[in-house]
Amino acid sequence: MSVVDSLARQASRFANDVQVSLKRARVEGERRLLQRQHRAALEELGMRAYELVRAGDLPEGPLASEIASVERKLIELDTKEREIAEMQAEDAAQGTPPPQTDAVDTAFPMMGTTPPEGPGTQPPKSAGPGWEAADRFFRSDR
Repeated sequence: MSVVDSLARQASRFANDVQVSLKRARVEGERRLLQRQHRAALEELGMRAYELVRAGDLPEGPLASEIASVERKLIELDTKEREIAEMQAEDAAQGTPPPQTDAVDTAFPMMGTTPPEGPGTQPPKSAGPGWEAADRFFRSDR
């Protein structure tokens, strides 16, 4: 067995492994897309059922606990919105300026546009070699 035959066999095995991996990744990606579409369809169904129950076109009996849960969450959401409005009104009354950073900068400082603050912190010169490679691979000018 020559070295060339051995290399050719290894290259063939490697190419086959890559094809299998690509096929698996494509199928898994399609599965995730279908799962997202399924969740969206269930969400639409739930919203429509809620609207029909509230309009009186669908009996509430079988869905009573789910309807109650939705209404509790709506009440909680309304309470939080009022709490936020009150906090904003207090800030405006005190003359406190709104925060300068975006909520994204606060939650994910490495992804934000605002440079980090504090001693010894410097903004990164780039997102890193992985991001640069991804940007080159997924360029939008193709």
